[in-house]
This record gives sequence, structure tokens and C-alpha cells, in this order.
Amino acid sequence: MTDRRDFLKATGAAAVGLAIASRPARAEAPPAPEHVERFQARATKELLLDAINAAKMAGASYADCRIARFRQNFVITREQQIVNVVDTDTLGCGVRALVDGCWGFSATRTLTRDGVTAAAREAVAIAKANRLARDRAVTLAPTEAFPNATWKSAYTVDPFEVPLEQKVDVLLKANAEAMKVDGVRFVNSVLFFVKQERQFASTEGSVIDQTLIRSWPLFAATAVAPDFSDFQTRAANEVAPMGRGWEYVQASDLVGRARKWGEEAAEKLKAKPVEVGKYDLVLAPSNLWLTIHESIGHPTELDRAMGYEANYAGTSFIAPPEEKLGKLQYGKPLMNIQGDRSQEGALSTIGYDDDGVKPDTFLIVKDGIFNDYQTTREQAPWLADWYAKQGKPVRSHGCSYADSWGSVAFQRMPNVSLLPGKDATTWNDLIAGVDRGIAIVGDGSFSIDQQRYNAQFGGQVFYEIRGGKLGGMLKDVAYQIRTPDFWNSMDAIGGQASYELGGSFFDGKGQPGQSNAVSHGAVPARFRQVNVINTGRTQ
Repeated sequence: MTDRRDFLKATGAAAVGLAIASRPARAEAPPAPEHVERFQARATKELLLDAINAAKMAGASYADCRIARFRQNFVITREQQIVNVVDTDTLGCGVRALVDGCWGFSATRTLTRDGVTAAAREAVAIAKANRLARDRAVTLAPTEAFPNATWKSAYTVDPFEVPLEQKVDVLLKANAEAMKVDGVRFVNSVLFFVKQERQFASTEGSVIDQTLIRSWPLFAATAVAPDFSDFQTRAANEVAPMGRGWEYVQASDLVGRARKWGEEAAEKLKAKPVEVGKYDLVLAPSNLWLTIHESIGHPTELDRAMGYEANYAGTSFIAPPEEKLGKLQYGKPLMNIQGDRSQEGALSTIGYDDDGVKPDTFLIVKDGIFNDYQTTREQAPWLADWYAKQGKPVRSHGCSYADSWGSVAFQRMPNVSLLPGKDATTWNDLIAGVDRGIAIVGDGSFSIDQQRYNAQFGGQVFYEIRGGKLGGMLKDVAYQIRTPDFWNSMDAIGGQASYELGGSFFDGKGQPGQSNAVSHGAVPARFRQVNVINTGRTQ
């Protein structure tokens, strides 16, 4: 692991009195450790092959090895202060081995031949020990070998090459704009960047090299009532995290949009508390992505449906598969939900998953009917009978992922998206079709039950709809859903031009817990007669 403590001490001390205009040129970074230089030179193929060969010699029927470098950069500010600058940098090797239908896994930071072969032999030993507790033998779905594959995500400017001064400048200028709004007392903003360099090899002949970058600008303005009786925050989560580089931060125009977000925070102080009842809802993509994530993304993970995963909010109501696949009416025929890892700029997009599979694009919901689960090579054979009835080969959808070289890969969510409608329907068209309702922009707090069936979702800003037109702002709004009822109440959706990506860096699952980054595309959508409650602190 590359230690960044010295960097943090230096930048933390400098940040206290940082003057953007007069800051001297940064000193040259110290030389990289030898193992980082080897990695950057892509001299690790021999180590990958050493590891998987050692696993085979020790008795593995299959093995794979991942050598990866994971970097993160945070720049955190509030008002006109730099709160923190954080860099993390970790590099190591993970080896997975399959023996007699049981997995074993081991990881090491020692990137030498002796280090990786020792990890491989340990993975085999663990797999052999696991035979005592084997439930069902692991069978891997077939996949193509990729002997010399490379992939890079959709970025043009590496944010890890952008000077700290430039990042701070964007945040402090945006903060200053929001603070110009009367009533805005607090502003928080963050730039969060991730860079992953992944190398993979398997005993089936794949050798894969991938680099991805993700960027997330965060901004929130808080307005306080003059008598301190209320405060309201406007988080700018329409600026979603993306699998792009510094160019995305620039295109997000935080400085140009910050005052509007501040004004909306101040307006929320004067907003009318919502009256409880049933309303037609028009949900923006910036709100709907989270509802998709919780009520469609998680319950269609096959390990949850089969009872092999219950961490982070339980299993799934979409079970057992033989009773739900091709039968469950998830929504109306206009509802099509796509799983993929190929949308340019999306967070779960990758060339090859951590099983070495090139992911495909598939319909989770087709014309309103539940159509397919998310799968890995291990999981796809669980549905062999269903695939046979469909006349389809057993194939993984490429949903294997580990959040670190030191974490074991398992099923994680791809990009899960509500596809646009066939017509060029707009946000305004949807609102025009509502006599009494609420329009919701941005995501907020939520809760959901252990089977992803009953849930409640908030938002950022809420507008009353009367007679097909937007009215004044509301506050303290949350809508309650029962998953199939909610999606079957959706009667209209936006067209292709209204499609947007939302998402998060932090989708938790597993024990020990892992965090996955995932995007959810959506269009504005209209839902009829949804129960709305008042979440006000004094109601």
C-alpha cells in the first residue's frame, strides 16, 4: 500500500491559509515506490500468470488474479474555508481459486513472485477447507477468453493531474455565489474523484487491463429563517456522479448554478407544508433514479432472490424465480428496465467484469413483465432450467465486482435504467396531464423494508401542480409506495431527449460490506394517486 500520510500532513497544513492567487508552485512529488513504478509500467503480467499457475499447481480447477491500484481524491470546503484535502492510494493483489466446487480467496500487498504465489496457495488451501461447509458446488457459466484486452472509461482529462488550486477555486467561487442569497448561511461543497487501474488474468486464458475514472461534484446550500425557527437545505443532486473526468466538473458549471440552488434553499423556508393525501406525482430523473435503485435494482439481484444475500436491507420479494420470471407484472407495458454496463459515462460501466466476462445488455423488465435477474458466472447456472425453456444459452450478464484488490468479487448491480418512451414527451407534457399533484426534483431520504416491497422516498424541491400547471413550492413531502402498485400506477414517461443519469458512489452490500458505484438512467415519469405524507418536524 502506498502511504499518503505525509501528503495529507503537508496539504492539511497548507490548506488552512491557502491563497489561490499567490500560492507558490507545488513541489515535485517524491519518487514512486518500486512496486508502483512496476505497476505503472504494466510490468505485472508475469505476476498475474505466476499467481494463477501457482493456484493450478496447488489443485485449483479454476483461478483468477487481480492486481489493481485504487486511488481517491477529496477536496472539501464550506463557505470560504477549505475543510480537508484527502488522498488515498492502495495497490495490491487478490487471488481467487476454485477447488471441488468451493471458492477460496487470499490477498497480498507484496507484489513479488513469492508474494503472489503464496497468496495463490493460500486461496487454494482456503477453498479446500471450505468443502466442509459446501451447500452447492460452484459451476461457472462459460465465457469467452480475452487474451490481450484493454479498456478505458469515458474521460478526457484525468482529475488526478489537475492542480489542487484549480479544484479549490471552483468550489470556493460556487460557495460565494450561493452565499450572496439572502438567508443562506451555510454552504458545503466537495469534489470527489476515483481512479482505478485494474489488471486481471484467469486460467481460462484472459489477460485484461482496464482504467476507469469517476467524478462527483457535491454542493448543498442551507438557508436559515431570520428567527432561527426553521432551516432548509438544497442539495444539488441533479449534478450526478459520473464515470468521466475533470471535463465533467467544468461542464457541470457549479459556479453558474450555485446562486439558483441557494435561492431554492431560501424559497423552501417560505414553502407551504404539504397536506397529506393521494396525489398524482411527476418525478424528475434526479428523484426517480433512487426509487429505481431501491425498488428494482436490489430486488432483481439473483443472490437476494435465492436467499444467499440478506445484508443491507434483506432479500427480495421477487422470489422464487420459477414463480416470478416471465410472470410478475412489475408495471404497465410502457415500462422497460434495462441492465447494462456499457452506457458511456455511467458509474457501473466497465469493459470486463471481475469474472473476466464482457457484460451484455439485457431487459430486467420487458413491457411491464419481470424478464431477468442480474447474474455472475456462478449465478447464471442457477437459472439453467429457465434458460433451457427460453432456448437460450446459460450466460452471465457480467455483474461480478469487488471494491478493492483485497475484496472477493461477488454479484453487484449494473446500471439499471428506465428506458425512454417512444414519443417525444416532455416534463411539461407530463405536468399538463395532472389536475392535482406534486412535481418532485432531486432525491432525499428514504426507507425500505427487508424485501424491497414497501418504501418511502423524499426529495429536494417540491412544486404543487394545479390544473396542469406548476404552482408554488411545497415542503415536508415524502411519498409511500408498494413496489408493484407504484410501478403499475405509472401511466406516462418522457422521451429520449429527457433521459438523464443519476447514481451514487456508495451502494452497499455484503458482509464484510463492500461499496459499488452505480448509475440509473431515467426519464421524467407520471404516477397516479400515490400516497403522500408530511414529514415536518412540527406537524
